[in-house]
Parts: sequence; C-alpha cells; structure tokens
Amino acid sequence: MIRFVAGRVLWAIPTIFVVSIAVFSMMRMIPGDPAAVMLGDLATPDQVAAMRDQMGMDAPIIVQYVRWIEQIVAGDFGRSILTNDPVLPLMLERFSVSASIVVLAVLFATLIAVPAGMLAAWRQGSFVDIGTVGLATLLLSIPSFWLGLMILLVFGLYLKWFPVIGYVSFATDPWRAATFLVMPVLTLTLVEIGVIIRMARASAIEVARLEYITHARAKGLSEAAVMWRHAFKNAFAPTWTLLGLILGGLLGGIAVTETVFTLPGLGRLLVDAIYARDYPIVQGCILLISAIYVLVNLIVDLCYPFFDPRIAR
Repeated sequence: MIRFVAGRVLWAIPTIFVVSIAVFSMMRMIPGDPAAVMLGDLATPDQVAAMRDQMGMDAPIIVQYVRWIEQIVAGDFGRSILTNDPVLPLMLERFSVSASIVVLAVLFATLIAVPAGMLAAWRQGSFVDIGTVGLATLLLSIPSFWLGLMILLVFGLYLKWFPVIGYVSFATDPWRAATFLVMPVLTLTLVEIGVIIRMARASAIEVARLEYITHARAKGLSEAAVMWRHAFKNAFAPTWTLLGLILGGLLGGIAVTETVFTLPGLGRLLVDAIYARDYPIVQGCILLISAIYVLVNLIVDLCYPFFDPRIAR
C-alpha cells in the first residue's frame, strides 16, 4: 500500500514539471511582445527595450524558466498587465467560484447517475434500462451552452425564480450567493449525468457476469444485497476514474457555463485574459488548471485501494 501511494506521488512530480515546461514554452511562442503590450502603442523602442530588460526577457530562455519556477514556488505568479494586480490572489478568488459550481455538479450527478446506471444494468433489456439509456443519450446530445440558455430562459426570465445576471460572494450573503449557483450547477449536473450513467451501467453489466456474483446469488442473497454489497465496489471503480477526469476537465473548461450565467470564475478569467493578451494571467491560469488536473487524478489513484482489494494488498 505504501509502495503504491509513493509511486503515484512520485509520478505526479515529474508530470507537473513537464506541464510547467509546456506552459512556459507555449507562452513564449505566442506572437507579440508582452513588454510592448504593457507599455501601449505609444511606447518608444527604447522604452520597450528597457521594459524587456526589467522583465528579464533578454536573458536566455533556460534562465527565464528557472527564474519563473523560483517565483512560482515562492507563490509569485506575477502581476496582471492590465490591472497590475497580483495574479495568484485573483486566480484563487475566481477559482473558488468555479470549484463551488463544479464540485456540487459532479456530486449531484454522481448521486443520481450511479444508482440509475446500476439499476439499468441489473434490469438489462427492460423498460427501465431502455428509458435510462435513452435519457443518458439525450443528455449527451444536448450542448451545454444551449442547455444553460434554456434553463436561464425558463427559470430566470419566465419563472423569475433565480437571478439571471451578476454574482454575490458567499462571504457577503451566503443565501443570495447560493441562488446565483443553482442554474449553473443544474446545467452541469444534467450535462454530466449522461456520461456517468453510461459508464456505471457498462461497468455493472461487466461485473454482473463474474463468477463471484453468481456465487452470491447461489447463496440465496437478494438482488439488492448482491448489487450493493458485492457488485458496487468493483463496478464503481471505472466510474471513479471517470469522475476524476470529469472533475479536472470541468475545472478547466467551465468557461462556457460561466459566460452564459455571467459568473466571475476561473474559466472566464482565462478567456478574458486571452482576449486582452494578459500573459501573466493566461500563464498562471493554465498552470493552475493543469496542476489541479494532476492533483485530482492523483487523489483518484490514491482512493483505488478502497475499491480494489488487490491494490490494498
């Protein structure tokens, strides 16, 4: 067990290192001069050269990377070109909004989709199975931005149950902040239910054909006991892997949902920074999202012994 944990942790370190190299290299390949962007169109060549020297951009690329890593380790992600605000506090503030939406959506989708998928597998070929698979296929076919707009139109504009624009932080007014999150959480929950149902159903069907399930039934156990006590852990293991991929992917790809509901999240911050060519924010957001993705999947791997006794041994 200790060997398994140590191996996964050690693999995460070089992965983040490679990601940092990729992020740094890609940012350097973007057309344009950050120093010229910071100074504006009226800057003279001498002013641009002085700014490049101040930013350390005249140093060799390896020296620039080492300096950047040293700053990152110290918690300094630089300052925004447009606002001159520190990048790290800005990212963490926006990340809290995105994380609250994504975590709640994945949690609700899992609580609904996993039991539905296992029930469909246990009733394979029945109307319950056909209806569940049909619902999952329908939800997979609907674009997230269109679903978000329809939810916004119905619950925000027609029924007026929830606010359609703006955002209030939980520190200011927790109840009102929750009302701003209901529609985006509902959107992402419906979007992810489809893929989780299909994975849970496929895994449960595969496990239901194993010999130990037949043995459990031969002992006279009820179908509910066989499904939840004997099949659930092994059937949930592949779904758990999928949940890690979904969670990491949503944290980095929630920009569309945040734009539809005008939420100040990390994805929207990244998109706005790309349009404004605010390089420090773009670089910091991509690195943060990549690190979170690696961390989430590391946690998923470390939880595998709870589902697979062979790993625990």
